[in-house]
Amino acid sequence: MGLGVSVAAIRKSILLRRAMIARLEAERQNAAMARHDALTGLPNRRFFLDSFKERLRTLQPDTRLAILMIDLDRFKPVNDLHGHAAGNAVLCAVADRLLQAVPAKSIVARLGGDEFVLLAPFGGDQEELTALAQEIIWVIRSPISWNEGQVNIDATIGIVVVDLANCDADEALHAADLAMYEGKREGRGRFCFFHEELDTGRKKRAQFEAELHAAIAANQITPFFQPIVRLPSKELIGFEVLARWAHPTRGLIAPDVFIPVAEETGLINKLFYRLLDQACKSAQQWPSNLTLAVNVAPQQLQDPLMPSQVLAVLTKTGFSPGRLEIEVTETALINDLEAARATLTSLQNLGVRIALDDFGTGYSSLYHLRELRFDKLKIDKSYVTALARDAERAKLVDAIIQLGASLSLQTTAEGIESASDLDWLSEQGCNYGQGYLFGRPMPKEEADRYLSGEQPAKAKIPLAAA
Repeated sequence: MGLGVSVAAIRKSILLRRAMIARLEAERQNAAMARHDALTGLPNRRFFLDSFKERLRTLQPDTRLAILMIDLDRFKPVNDLHGHAAGNAVLCAVADRLLQAVPAKSIVARLGGDEFVLLAPFGGDQEELTALAQEIIWVIRSPISWNEGQVNIDATIGIVVVDLANCDADEALHAADLAMYEGKREGRGRFCFFHEELDTGRKKRAQFEAELHAAIAANQITPFFQPIVRLPSKELIGFEVLARWAHPTRGLIAPDVFIPVAEETGLINKLFYRLLDQACKSAQQWPSNLTLAVNVAPQQLQDPLMPSQVLAVLTKTGFSPGRLEIEVTETALINDLEAARATLTSLQNLGVRIALDDFGTGYSSLYHLRELRFDKLKIDKSYVTALARDAERAKLVDAIIQLGASLSLQTTAEGIESASDLDWLSEQGCNYGQGYLFGRPMPKEEADRYLSGEQPAKAKIPLAAA
């Protein structure tokens, strides 16, 4: 009997031990999974940061480390064209190639998405880091096989050297990230070492972004109005709306300085609708035959809610959709033509007219004219201002005017500054014109005086740099 109890106890003990071992193994596997990327098997951000901080704690005065932030170029088209399975295959291939290319005692991790990072010992020779970065770019650039075909990508690398003087993990990663984005701005497919000017520039940019956000909220950015006239009579038919930022210390800031920042930071929608609201309210007091032309950013055409939001502003201000013209550039169409088509069609169904702006400077003008229904072509001012001195440009402008007429599209020439250019464009059949010959961009109060018959000032408004 006692033996039976003893055997049962032993069996129970064995089962408990097995259960404990299984639980410990499961915990070990879970811990490993929590510290590794499930797709590539590389260490993840958490593992990398823990390892990096541990090495920093033991860093000696005569030793240094190098961080290489690696971001894939042209990766998004892989997913878009071939599907996510192809994208996953590319990420796994990159992980394998990095493991083969990096020096001993290095750590390679996937931080997320298409971003990888390398922690490597640094012996003090910058040429070694340059050679390593070039090697990584080369191995990633090699074609990757997929479905009996090939996929081609590239990589941009940001590099920072870490020693006892700057041994903060988060700051080091941030510095490498800044260098990587500088490399992308310089053309992608290259590497860039971190330098202090990058951090200074980042701080200035952050300050500018904060000021821009506050300016939009405070309505410091206001619409200016540039006259558009009928040719050859020079009869006023409307205004183009142009944003101007009256900065309290920098003076008047031109849109080519702050509009790109608004687009990159996601502030462009809020800015656009505030400007549209102000412009429509101003134009309500003007003759009802005058139109407003406003520019939209590329990402706005990807927003399916844009037509309803434009209609909401028009309804609120009592401004007729038939008096509004939306101007789009060809660069706004190339990202997603179908989304742009849906947005523009919805706007036209409301009665809003659509103009293709900067015509002649895009990538595939004839294709877009065939695929989309426009109401007007705007001839870029770089062509118009060269009419008198460049016969080839004049031929191109004439061809654009004739193309517009053959497609029943009205044409507007931008940048008219001389009477001779005005006469020539009128003779060629251009429908409308704008430029300093008729009036510069002006605030609402000056536009009111312009409408009352007062001549606008000839001097251009000075624009401050950021």
